[in-house]
Amino acid sequence: MTRSIGARRVATLVGDFDRSPAYAGLADALVLLIGDGRLPAETRLPSERELTEALGVSRTTVTRAYATLRDGGYAEARQGAGTFTRVPGGTTRAHDRALLPRAGDAEAIDLNCAAPLAPPAIAGAYADALTRLPAYLGGHGYFPAGVPELQAAIAASYDARGLPTDPEQVMVTPGALAAVSVVAAALFGRGGGERVLVETPGYPNATERFRLAGARVAASVVDPDGWDLEATAATVRQVAPRAAYLIPDFHNPTGLLMDDDQRERLAADLHRHRVTAVVDESHAMLALEGQPMPRPMAAHAPGAITVGSLSKGFWGGLRVGWVRAPHDLLERLVEARVTLDLGVPVVEQLAAASLLADADAVLRSHREQLRAQRDALAAGLARALPSWRFRLPAGGLALWCELPHRGAGVAVAAEAERHGLIVAPGPVFAAEGGLDRFVRVPYTRRVEELEVAVDRLAAAWTAVEDRRPQRSRTGGRVMVA
Repeated sequence: MTRSIGARRVATLVGDFDRSPAYAGLADALVLLIGDGRLPAETRLPSERELTEALGVSRTTVTRAYATLRDGGYAEARQGAGTFTRVPGGTTRAHDRALLPRAGDAEAIDLNCAAPLAPPAIAGAYADALTRLPAYLGGHGYFPAGVPELQAAIAASYDARGLPTDPEQVMVTPGALAAVSVVAAALFGRGGGERVLVETPGYPNATERFRLAGARVAASVVDPDGWDLEATAATVRQVAPRAAYLIPDFHNPTGLLMDDDQRERLAADLHRHRVTAVVDESHAMLALEGQPMPRPMAAHAPGAITVGSLSKGFWGGLRVGWVRAPHDLLERLVEARVTLDLGVPVVEQLAAASLLADADAVLRSHREQLRAQRDALAAGLARALPSWRFRLPAGGLALWCELPHRGAGVAVAAEAERHGLIVAPGPVFAAEGGLDRFVRVPYTRRVEELEVAVDRLAAAWTAVEDRRPQRSRTGGRVMVA
C-alpha cells in the first residue's frame, strides 16, 4: 500500500521555515522531518502545485527544494507516481538489524554495531566446553531454563555483586534481546494495550520488541549528562506504565552510569506506582576505570526483572544472555519463552560457564583493550572535530556525540557511508522522534581502524558543512545540496 501525506499536513510540519533562501529553508525542514521519522521513508510527498498553494510560496521554491532532497538522497522521483521520501543509504541498517556492510562495502569500517572483538579466552572456553559436552549427550539436549551449571554461575555472579540469587531465579536465553522479547511477551502478550516506559535515547530493538508484544510506548528523556529523576517520576505519574525498561549500567547509547542513590530513588518511585522495572545490564561488566560498580538495580527494587548478557562483556558470537527474576515470575517467563525457542545450545552454555568461572582474568585484559580504544577515539575526535561535544564514559562501548547543528546527525551518517564509514545517527535511538543532532560512535574496533574512522568522519563532517552556506542565517539546519 502506498503511503502519502497531504500538502496541508506538510505545511504544518515544516512550520515557519527559513526563507533566505526559501527553497533551502524548505529543503532543510523536510530533511529534519525525514531524519526524525515524522516523514517516514517511502512516503509520497504532495505534488509541487499542491505544496506551492499550501505554503504560499512560488512554484520555483518547491521545485528547487524537491530537487535538493533528491540530490541529497532524501527523495526520489518515480515516473508517473510522484516524489517519495527515502533515507540516504537505505533503511536496512536501522535499529542494528544489519550487522555487516552491504555488498560493495568491503572497505567500509562498520561502527553501526557496538559489539567488541572476541578476547583470546573465547577459544579456550569452547575447548573446555567440548570436554564436558559428553555428559549431556545422553539426554534430549533441551534446557528451556538453562543448563544448571550456567544458572549457578550466573547466580554466583549476582551474589558477588551484593544481590543474593537462587539459580532457579535464572533463565538462560540466546542473548539480551531474546531475554527482552520473553519479558515483553510475558508482561504484555495477552493484550490490553498497557504502557511501557522506555528511555530516549535508548536501545531501539528493545523498544520495538515491547511494541510488537502489544505495549504502548511512552518515553522518558535521558539527557547527555544524566538522568532527570524528577522528570521521570512525573512521567510515571502521568502515563501509569505497567513496566519501565531501564539501562542504568553504562546506558546505551550515552554511556551514563546511575549511582546507588539514584537507583534507590528511582526504585522507590516505581514501587510506589506499581511499575515493574525491567533492567538491562548488558554493559554492566564494562567498567573501564577499575571503579567499584553500584549494586544491581534489583537490590533496590526486589520485584525487578533483570536482563543480562555475555555479548558485550565477552563476545556477541556466544549468543548467551539471561533473565533474573523473582521466583513467582519464573514460571510465567518460561511459559512465554517456549513459544519463542526451546533453549540455548548446550556447547555455548558450557563455554559461558567456563568464562564466568574466571571472569575477572578474562575481563581484565578485555577492559584494558577497550579503554585504549576509547581513549584513542576520544583523542581523535577532539583533535579532528573540536566542535563536537561528548562526555568520556567510564565504561560501555560508545561515545554519544552531539553535533553543533540541529539536523546534522542523519546527514553526517549518510555522508560517512560515502567515505567508507558506517555509524548510527541519533534518530535510530529515539523512541518518539528527534535526536538528529547526535551520532553514536562505538570504540569497538582496533585503534588503527578507529584512527581511520575519525579521518573519514571528519571528511564527512567537512562535506556536510561545505553544503551549509551562511549558517548564521539558517538556524543551524542541515543544507543538502
